[in-house]
Amino acid sequence: MERKEISQAVIGRLPRYYRYLGELRDEGVERISSQELSRKMQVTASQIRQDLNHFGGFGQQGYGYNVEYLYVEIAKILGLDKEHYLILIGAGNLGQALLNYNNFARRGFIFKGIFDKNPELHGTKIRDIEIRPMEEISNFVKDNNIDIAVLTIPKNGAIKVAETLVACNIKAIWNFAHVDLNVPESVQVENVHLSDSLMKLSYNSSRYQGMKNEGQKAGD
Repeated sequence: MERKEISQAVIGRLPRYYRYLGELRDEGVERISSQELSRKMQVTASQIRQDLNHFGGFGQQGYGYNVEYLYVEIAKILGLDKEHYLILIGAGNLGQALLNYNNFARRGFIFKGIFDKNPELHGTKIRDIEIRPMEEISNFVKDNNIDIAVLTIPKNGAIKVAETLVACNIKAIWNFAHVDLNVPESVQVENVHLSDSLMKLSYNSSRYQGMKNEGQKAGD
């Protein structure tokens, strides 16, 4: 049977569903309707139903969704029902902040190694993980079944490192370097450009303020 292609927009909403369902589960909520979930998430009920129908629906007419069941099923869809082993490349401020974020481990994302080009850092540890030379990346990835590489290095170095990761069959790259990586389709890449997000926020803030000012002028 041909596998149904799911849009990135739908996939992008799944972590948000998972987060809200986790909060509901912690509050002891057993069932919730698409209308109730819609009010909490500010997503239309029809959008919620359409998104979940891509994966089987999970709801019952008149009964809504079983919160625990849906939470577990979305975890499986997102691959959170198993552990993923990560390495961090770049032990600067951003890299250290990611390492110290406890929710990654709770979700099954386990950092196994840290790499940096600064020789003064080699042999030191962050959260009991030793910082290693960049030259050791290939063997470490192969020997430790690493799934995901996290890049928090300048863009010039990121391109070369990505080539090394591809050569040792890394499955995925979470890229914080300010460059879009060109890798084979077999390697999944999520580019996170923090400045892009901030500029988007700036645009939306400026646009809202402009509309507000125009409204005030129209009312004068």
